[in-house]
Amino acid sequence: MDAIDYSLLTASLVTFFVVIDPIGVAPIFASLTEGTHGAHKRRMAIKSVLISTVVLFGFAYGGEWLLNALHVSLDSFRAAGGVLLFMLALDMIFEKRTERREERAEKWEEEHEDPENTSGEPLKAGEDISVFPMAIPMLAGPGAIASIMLFMSEAGGNLYNQGLVFAGMGIILLVCLVLFLLVGPLMRLIGDTLAAMITRILGVILAALAAQFIFDGIAGALLQA
Repeated sequence: MDAIDYSLLTASLVTFFVVIDPIGVAPIFASLTEGTHGAHKRRMAIKSVLISTVVLFGFAYGGEWLLNALHVSLDSFRAAGGVLLFMLALDMIFEKRTERREERAEKWEEEHEDPENTSGEPLKAGEDISVFPMAIPMLAGPGAIASIMLFMSEAGGNLYNQGLVFAGMGIILLVCLVLFLLVGPLMRLIGDTLAAMITRILGVILAALAAQFIFDGIAGALLQA
């Protein structure tokens, strides 16, 4: 049996925390559920996390099959995933990612606006936002999908290593669930300035991790050449 690589737990924790960005997603969830009753907020929080978990599990075990069907090597995907994560890191550092998330949230609210409501209160309080935009693409977005596939390739067929990867992913999704459930008091505590600062720091960390993915992919491809 291959050795257990406990570093996968730390690496997956850091990577998923950065690419999913619970602190950055929480304000979007707050804006989409603003004014709704507590039961609806709890239901949307649980459903969005569950759906994103299913999506990521699907890509974890079906992603390699898809690559083989497309005749794409894991090293090529590793390098391409690194480039994708690096671009995501740049967006986080320069706040482009937050702007796009806010634009998606505003667009969703405009599309679901009730023209008969003139009270100024949030409209259609019972609208289901769990699948879109929360689960996809907020939680199980391109960065998270690329990350789970990359880490599963690193874990290989070792079930313990795969379990460490899923543990890292699960912990971060659990953090998202907790933040969603506590989003109101949390946003008052953190504030916009602190949230923006944390996002930039996470972007720098993600850039370093992305560069490592790129280097590993290129090295693997050269060894096979």
